[in-house]
Amino acid sequence: MSALSILGLVLPLPVAFILHDAEEALLQRGWMLRNAALVKERMPWAVPVISRLLRLTTGAFAIAAIEELLLILAATACVLVQAGFALEVWAAMVMAFALHLLVHVAQAVLMRGYVPGLVTAVLLLPYSAWGVYSLWLAMGLGTLLLYTVAGVAVAAVNLRFAHWLGIALTSGRNAAKTGSL
Repeated sequence: MSALSILGLVLPLPVAFILHDAEEALLQRGWMLRNAALVKERMPWAVPVISRLLRLTTGAFAIAAIEELLLILAATACVLVQAGFALEVWAAMVMAFALHLLVHVAQAVLMRGYVPGLVTAVLLLPYSAWGVYSLWLAMGLGTLLLYTVAGVAVAAVNLRFAHWLGIALTSGRNAAKTGSL
């Protein structure tokens, strides 16, 4: 991978992730509490996800985001030291992130308004489009689709784990605050 690609594509991914997840972490809880009924009405197929998101406090969401950030930082570091299969793992993460941004746009269309993460998703679409295009040129469409499927599958499993971790690590603290230990 060229030095320009590393500076322009690889190193900005953790920063992009931090910006995007900061918007989500700061706004998700209040927005979800205010809009859960409307979300369930407009997206009834998403009720299990909505139920899980309603259990996420801001702290739990932040812990989940930090866990995901650590994975992105590890993949980025592996690309920088040119570890075996690092580019493939990083490509899978970029593709999952790019699709995640598009999901926010689709959610906003379905909700007919703002959803947490939308502003940074729109701002980061050019970066992710450039990343997808660059990966497509480097790997070809078939290989990139394979990494996309792998990245989305791993991201989905990891997201469930990250949410579980955030809830698990904050539930004792929340119980202590309410005196229900």
